[in-house]
Amino acid sequence: MGDVPVGVATGIGSLPGDDIDAALAMVFDALPDLPHLPELPDRGPGSDMIGRTATNLADLPVDLQPAGWRLVGRPGLDGRRGRERLDRDLDALVPVGGPGYDGRLKVQLAGPWTLAAALELPRGGPVLRDLGAVRDLVDSLAETARRHLDDVRRRLPGAALVLQLDEPSLPAVLAGRIPTASGFGRVHPVEEPEARSALHQVIAACGETPVVVHCCAVDVPLQLLREAGASGISVDVTGGRRLPENPVGELVEAGVALWLGVVPAIGPGVAPTPREVADPVREWWRQVGFPADLLPGAVAFTPACGLAGASMGWAHTAYRLLQQATRRLVEAPDGTVV
Repeated sequence: MGDVPVGVATGIGSLPGDDIDAALAMVFDALPDLPHLPELPDRGPGSDMIGRTATNLADLPVDLQPAGWRLVGRPGLDGRRGRERLDRDLDALVPVGGPGYDGRLKVQLAGPWTLAAALELPRGGPVLRDLGAVRDLVDSLAETARRHLDDVRRRLPGAALVLQLDEPSLPAVLAGRIPTASGFGRVHPVEEPEARSALHQVIAACGETPVVVHCCAVDVPLQLLREAGASGISVDVTGGRRLPENPVGELVEAGVALWLGVVPAIGPGVAPTPREVADPVREWWRQVGFPADLLPGAVAFTPACGLAGASMGWAHTAYRLLQQATRRLVEAPDGTVV
């Protein structure tokens, strides 16, 4: 599996608005070292994290119901719209990247456990409660990831791709906090070996493409993600959150990249300065006990989560802050390069 970009700034995925051409132009301009394919939930069903992945599952059709996306026997109108929209978004990469684009590019899919918690069985209730349905979903998602990467490569054959799997629900799945259809009960927790195996299957399907798993929950299972084969782990460290020292040490020693969410997803009253974004990370790194010169080669900066709920003004500001804060990673406090 290839290397995950570090020492760079990138986005998590979603942005406000409904114009894919404008969103791509902004992303490629603001995040030149690692642009990403944006998700624009404002466009309607099939444009958010769950809908985009669900409508493009291989040989596993879905349709939109009042309770959300549901597995069905044959593709419906909403599913077809989701697939067509993703195709158009991929086509939109070509003019902004250019036919000879050979830089990096990140694309995103929802992870298997977040999908299993969000999608409905044909007769109702989360897919998560049916182990056979979960296995079918994992098989489908593994093939979907492979096809998705191939589809991107057809448009930008020279790009160095990174796949991000979004798993915000994984900690709740492991802890048995996913509600049943009635809302009065909870689905039984998934055991760690089973969770690890499913993630590994999807990651392995990506071949040499590096995979970063994003989880913005508080209790991210760092060791499980590392053992599943993630090349990088993306977490939220805003609001004073700190990662546990021992698991972080194991990740760094294993060469797993840390993507740190260092700016909030919703704009604060007063935007922080690049120094205020970067220096707490440098101080935390010092407290963990790692040499300062290793920091730029171990971390990347992102927003805490997707920016779909933010204003476009904050999206621009957040990306600018990330770029400027990333540059501080290679500077000593006196401004010299480490």
